[in-house]
Amino acid sequence: MTAPAHCPAPFPPQLQEELDQLFVWRRDVRHFHTEPLPEPVLDHLLRTACMAPSVGLSEPWRFVRVDNPHRRAAIRRNFLHCNALALEGRSGEDAQRYATLKLAGLDDAPHHIAVFCDTNPEQGRGLGRSTMPQTTTWSAVMAIHTLWLAATARGIGVGWVSILDPHEAISTLSINPHWQFLAYLCVGYPAEPSDTPELERRGWERRNPARRRWLHR
Repeated sequence: MTAPAHCPAPFPPQLQEELDQLFVWRRDVRHFHTEPLPEPVLDHLLRTACMAPSVGLSEPWRFVRVDNPHRRAAIRRNFLHCNALALEGRSGEDAQRYATLKLAGLDDAPHHIAVFCDTNPEQGRGLGRSTMPQTTTWSAVMAIHTLWLAATARGIGVGWVSILDPHEAISTLSINPHWQFLAYLCVGYPAEPSDTPELERRGWERRNPARRRWLHR
């Protein structure tokens, strides 16, 4: 299909196909090599993440490198406690399967990045937020996804650790208590790259083809 004359020319087909492959290979990684990334690469990922769209150009995302071993250990204890509670809430075969899953790459990932959202930033002067204030949170999530895609394109894995007590994480990292904790990311070179979600490979869940169809109203 040819784009209308008044529209920008589309990217070449090869790039479009490569972008589709990037989406396929963007997986949640939990197995990492311990080799750290070069600092220029990490800085580039941050700059790329900040190119994400944001409501009112508010750029509400706040990325925090967690390098202190004591803070990392506290985050790990946070995860172990919350994961144990999650396991207690399951029973039978479901509990057995859950117990076999590796749900975080905290021990091996060379880089830990916590992501927060300033839900009411001065930047942007409130544009677009009067009726849907949650758009700052969604904007920050877009930045996470942008970082994730940029990492994947460079053969770098990202894992999102969500089994954490957010209030305890904020305290552990000595972060502004008014910021919203969104994500704790493990970042590094993946030990076992795959184009299939690990939860599908481990038999926990499968993709639902019905989600790929439009709803019409």
